[in-house]
Amino acid sequence: MKSKNAIFSIKSNAEFNALALDIFKFQFENNTVYRSFCDLLYKHPADVRHVEDIPFLPIQFFKSHEVVSTQESIKKTFTSSGTTGSVSSKHLVTDLSLYEKSYAKAFQHFYGNIEDFVILALLPSYLERDGSSLIYMVNDLINKSKHPESGFYLNNHKDLASAINKLEAKQQRTILIGVSFALLDLIEQFQFTLEHTIVMETGGMKGKRKEIIRKELHNILKSGFGVNQIHSEYGMTELLSQAYSKGNGVFECPPWMKILTRDTEDALTIQNFNKTGGINVIDLANINSCSFIATQDLGKVYENGQFEIIGRFDNSDIRGCNLMAL
Repeated sequence: MKSKNAIFSIKSNAEFNALALDIFKFQFENNTVYRSFCDLLYKHPADVRHVEDIPFLPIQFFKSHEVVSTQESIKKTFTSSGTTGSVSSKHLVTDLSLYEKSYAKAFQHFYGNIEDFVILALLPSYLERDGSSLIYMVNDLINKSKHPESGFYLNNHKDLASAINKLEAKQQRTILIGVSFALLDLIEQFQFTLEHTIVMETGGMKGKRKEIIRKELHNILKSGFGVNQIHSEYGMTELLSQAYSKGNGVFECPPWMKILTRDTEDALTIQNFNKTGGINVIDLANINSCSFIATQDLGKVYENGQFEIIGRFDNSDIRGCNLMAL
């Protein structure tokens, strides 16, 4: 198999597909959980000639099994923010440099040089627990920004509002990344008119507020922050890559990540574009765990590779950075 870093040099769909098939073969041979799943489906490398033929491991396996494709030692265990009493997903990471490269290169791809931005983080529910991959990423982006004003805010909304307004006055490009309920809490206390700040929601009320659809959430946030668009991040514990939306809830993947949809009645059938189905993620940065995951999100993929999240399967548990159920 090619070097792990080859995924960050993908320039075409053909290169992506070739690497995906290569990684599938590697994980089939080295990941006992994934191998057992493929065996049950009678899907082996000889049967898989196209990306659409690759079996997608149900995301629930990250709760019940150790999903790893290597004998290397575990450097970090990321855990999901399950509801009280539910079982958390565990992503066993053997190579943190893959995660660090993935989010740093994705940020560069979508937003440019991290040092041009101040990063303000309003993620109280994530800060209050251990093992959040989102906190790991945002903390590193804060450090990489090299701005003394960058940092986390817990419930100190007055200090955060003051920091935002000072940065606006200096015309400093800023990204405010926050969990939905905390952003709503902030604008209930303070009103803004932002010209130099990107507001990015990571989804989810975390049981703090009633769930609302993304369009309604974004309209409230746009009004409260005085911005034309709300950006969004789509990621989860089980992935080492993120997709981003710069508005209207339409997401785009970095070159080493791809979204497909599966038929809601037949999980093994990959659908055509523009049809609502279960979200399947190919994340080539997951080379040491599993790169092919069937999530419990519902969505739609367009011909240009962009996608929308429409909701979640009814029986799926409420959790994660991608929670914005209809």
